[in-house]
Amino acid sequence: MTTVSDKAAGPGRAARPSPRRGPVPLPVLLPLLAAAVPVAATFGIIAGSVDVSFADTWRIIAHRAFPGLVRPDWPPAHEAIVTVARAPRVVLAALAGAGLAAVGAALQTLVRNPLADPLLLGISSGATLGAVLVVVTGAGVLGLFTLPLTAFLGALLSLVAVYALAQARGRMTVTRLILSGVVVGQLCSAVASLAIMLSGDPHVAKQVQRWTLGGLAGTTWQTLPVVAAAVLAALLLIAAAAPALNVLQLGEETAVGMGLGVHRFRALMFVATSLATGVLVSVCGPIGFVGLMMPHIARLLVGSDHRRVLPVAILLGASFMILADLAARVLAAPEEIPIGILTALCGAPFFLWLMRRDARRGGRGLT
Repeated sequence: MTTVSDKAAGPGRAARPSPRRGPVPLPVLLPLLAAAVPVAATFGIIAGSVDVSFADTWRIIAHRAFPGLVRPDWPPAHEAIVTVARAPRVVLAALAGAGLAAVGAALQTLVRNPLADPLLLGISSGATLGAVLVVVTGAGVLGLFTLPLTAFLGALLSLVAVYALAQARGRMTVTRLILSGVVVGQLCSAVASLAIMLSGDPHVAKQVQRWTLGGLAGTTWQTLPVVAAAVLAALLLIAAAAPALNVLQLGEETAVGMGLGVHRFRALMFVATSLATGVLVSVCGPIGFVGLMMPHIARLLVGSDHRRVLPVAILLGASFMILADLAARVLAAPEEIPIGILTALCGAPFFLWLMRRDARRGGRGLT
């Protein structure tokens, strides 16, 4: 059978290897990961300052989904805790983990850099700036859509700026990309801080400062439809682009030779990744390293084929974020740890390991 890379090789050129497969068969791994998400969600719902039993949790969910199926003999407070306080938070955590994981996997291929992540590239900072400007000015022209829209535009503009700054004579290095992300991220953070200071409202300043550390507190069912629609749209676009991402992974010249419109495709993926990042930042704050870790763990398990990497990374991200949010609620109870701190504690050592591995390989990039 002729592979994609065989066709791309052309006469007189050595064929490049097809995306490799990992040590774990996908038909074995996917069902396990798919089962892990509801298991993690169950623990995310039952645990907290008030424990709700496993049986009551699922009976309450069944009662809400199918009224009359079970007899409601649990304490009314438990039903409020499950359905109002914890269930929407768990759903948002799953959406955030899945979205950030898919965004990270796409970005790492789009910019040909294994260290790419929405936070490290300054995209989250751009989204934060857009959201802060709305909060500080009190603008609400589009109602519930104003904050997600401005965060999306901030994310998109910052991503375009980072990509443009990182280019030098048509080439991009790890150092230039990371430095460009740092510069754009710091600039956006500085402007956001200045806007908060000039607002003169200490309540807004405290609220925004807490939000910028990342967290899911205060999630309600009313906040979820916009987030779910944006994240699912981005996931569908990225998943549909998996074959094209595989081609781009072989090199830009090869991708052009195979007929892929690289610039148009990259622009579409920039919109998709910025959409997911911006909307998630508008409700969760900037949460780092999820988009860095999950794709690499997926590649270690199933190889570099995006048709395998994306579903595995999405499921890993969903479970990870649910458990990270659970840890944020219970580790220092009754206080809540900002979830961005916990993901950074996990992600920073992982980032250093990736840098050392990339240096040992001579900076060859993606696994």
